[in-house]
Amino acid sequence: MSIAEIRSGLGDNLATISGLRVAETIPDNPSPPIAVISLSNVTYDGAFHGGLVQYNFIVSVIVGRVSERTAQNRLDSLISTGTGSLKVAVESDKTLGGSAYDVRVSEMSNVGAVQLNDATYLAADFSIQVYAN
Repeated sequence: MSIAEIRSGLGDNLATISGLRVAETIPDNPSPPIAVISLSNVTYDGAFHGGLVQYNFIVSVIVGRVSERTAQNRLDSLISTGTGSLKVAVESDKTLGGSAYDVRVSEMSNVGAVQLNDATYLAADFSIQVYAN
């Protein structure tokens, strides 16, 4: 399994969220609403003979301008655990198209404002663990 294959699998799962763009690599100029996939760290040798690797990703979601009520509503929907949520989408195919053994969304953090160009946007980070070899 390659990191590119895992990113692609995460991207495919995230693309099932209506109206959300997905960037599998960090874009120069993101255009909200967008989910940006970045690798946080890797833990090796989780099983005998190096048979399990844990890839930890952060998916940063930028939903819209802070001043727009719809941005907060959109973020609330992504944070929930129901239909249209980021957790449900990411975990919809636990193998990420065959590139992993399992995937789980464990945490949402860093809700707040981010500055892009001359505008302030509402964003949050989601921690995702991918188990592969």
